[in-house]
Amino acid sequence: MQVSIACTEQNLRSRSSEDCLCGPRPGPGGGNGGPAGGGHGNPPGGGGSGPKVRAALVPRPPAPAGALRESTGRGTGMKYRNLGKSGLRVSCLGLGTWVTFGSQISDETAEDVLTVAYEHGVNLFDTAEVYAAGKAERTLGNILKSKGWRRSSYIITTKIFWGGQAETERGLSRKHIIEGLRGSLERLQLGYVDIVFASRSDPNSPMEEIVRAMTYVINQGLALYWGTSRWGAAEIMEAYSMARQFNLIPPVCEQVEHHLFQREKVEMQLPELYHKIGVGSVTWSPLACGLITSKYDGRDPDMCRATIKGYQWLKDKVQSEDDKKQQAKVMDLLPTAQQLGCTVAQLAIAWCLRSEGVSSVLLGVSSAEQLMEHLGALEVLSQLTPQTMMEIDGLLGNKSHSKK
Repeated sequence: MQVSIACTEQNLRSRSSEDCLCGPRPGPGGGNGGPAGGGHGNPPGGGGSGPKVRAALVPRPPAPAGALRESTGRGTGMKYRNLGKSGLRVSCLGLGTWVTFGSQISDETAEDVLTVAYEHGVNLFDTAEVYAAGKAERTLGNILKSKGWRRSSYIITTKIFWGGQAETERGLSRKHIIEGLRGSLERLQLGYVDIVFASRSDPNSPMEEIVRAMTYVINQGLALYWGTSRWGAAEIMEAYSMARQFNLIPPVCEQVEHHLFQREKVEMQLPELYHKIGVGSVTWSPLACGLITSKYDGRDPDMCRATIKGYQWLKDKVQSEDDKKQQAKVMDLLPTAQQLGCTVAQLAIAWCLRSEGVSSVLLGVSSAEQLMEHLGALEVLSQLTPQTMMEIDGLLGNKSHSKK
């Protein structure tokens, strides 16, 4: 019996050596996230085997604050992390379909982007019932069907809220969560999605009804996990408490906007939820709708999103005084990016990946070439030392601070 337990301990140590923690901060004792004093230099056995066998039954201490278990895919260089504190392994960079599979992008281009993403290790593909009025889900489903990739090798997420014009076709009622998800599955031509997000909170639907409906779709095999999108920290905590009270399934992650100029929620609110209840973060808009690519620095290119019909709100935004100040900040980051040998966009995406509790950053691209550039952010990630992060914070001047 002692031999069996000792072998289990050795297996755990072997597995931990395959992973590394995000960023330069080592785990306690200087190992790869394992317990202090628990490296390969202390194998079980000998006269001290008794205490060491018992230690194998004690849970390992948590990783340092901000550190997520990270591993690198063989052959692709893609990095993978757990989705919050669930067991689901997601690629650090995911692909959003709001831009890629929207009405302004051809199906051929969308297929090229999806293929390049998959071949470079991206396994998380995010969509929503509202994107291009359902076209994004249909396009994604058609491509996945034609590719014939193993269903177990990729993760599909969708969001439920805006489904149609009728009063019962939007919101987070039990009716719309179930019917909306079934509609998404029909468009995606899939038997289930990996994660269904409740897109924005719904004051018209009781929290218990939302949590029970999400639990139902998971129990029915229509989804494997559920999460929230643009919910407040108090609402996420309420959903978690409701799930625990009635033995239901709690959310595993929050999908949130996060970039150099939108950072308070990810830095001040979500880390507490991550440590307390295991809710991770999947973030979107790392380039602030293209602002951080410097393509709006006084120019108005024909192909930028601000000139597309239906995006007048974005054009107004990039012409506002606040955004002009942010554009100046972007230009201030150019020397730092040049010093690291990367673009400002790659620097901004890598910066997002350094934030505590972030499991994956969703990319929105309009071409395979743009996707390849953004994937280069993974090479920048290891160069973001604490000193570099402090320099960036100094240039931005908007670092979030605790109110305590």
